[in-house]
Amino acid sequence: MGRVEGKICIVTGAANGIGKATAQRLASEGGKIVATDIDKECQKTVDEIVDSGGEAIFLPHDVTKEKDWEMVIEQCCSRFGGLDVLINNAGVLLMKPLQETSLEEWNEIFRVNVTSIFLGTKFAFEPMCTRNGGSIVNLSSIYGLVGAPMAAAYEASKGAIRLVTTGAATEYAAHGIRVNSLHPGVIDTPMAEHLLEDTEIKNAVLGPTLLGRAGTADEIANAALYLASDESSFVVGTEMVVDGGYTCN
Repeated sequence: MGRVEGKICIVTGAANGIGKATAQRLASEGGKIVATDIDKECQKTVDEIVDSGGEAIFLPHDVTKEKDWEMVIEQCCSRFGGLDVLINNAGVLLMKPLQETSLEEWNEIFRVNVTSIFLGTKFAFEPMCTRNGGSIVNLSSIYGLVGAPMAAAYEASKGAIRLVTTGAATEYAAHGIRVNSLHPGVIDTPMAEHLLEDTEIKNAVLGPTLLGRAGTADEIANAALYLASDESSFVVGTEMVVDGGYTCN
């Protein structure tokens, strides 16, 4: 039996990177996957899962829109019969000095990175209560824990996710719903591709990492799987850091 056998899982931002790896990892352990993304390339994630013998559907999804969340929850419950796991993964990165960041850019990164977490966590509550509990995993970052230059807006949004998570955890635990945040370090994904291609930036972001390398999407997916599974049944309101030792320095 798989580690999330029969659990119904929504994974946002599942077209590539951490979201794709997490959807595939959950499926490999018996999860029934609703993979969502604004990018229709997400259908490939689903096709790969189905070709491997798993169950999955793709739903186009703008995580900043309330009506889209209502649709995703309704379709998930209609197709699979409920909701057990929500991986709030979708997000964007902005690398820019604070003094050069426009109000529009600031608002946009909060809309995508934070409002999406609020909406997902809000709309997951009722269907999870119906199934006497569940697990919500909110993707933050090491930059929600520590500061670095050129990323104040991104860091602020990821820091906000920490407190949305702990606040929700205190409210949801009595209903059997565990809410935790996951804080990846520098991960080799399409989002970080431009950072790792520039030697100077690569050395700057990987320098504090004790293991001396970027992580992989699969390594983060393994952590998400743990938080989604019953193995983490006593884990709630936790900030799980998977960063190769970056935050030890």
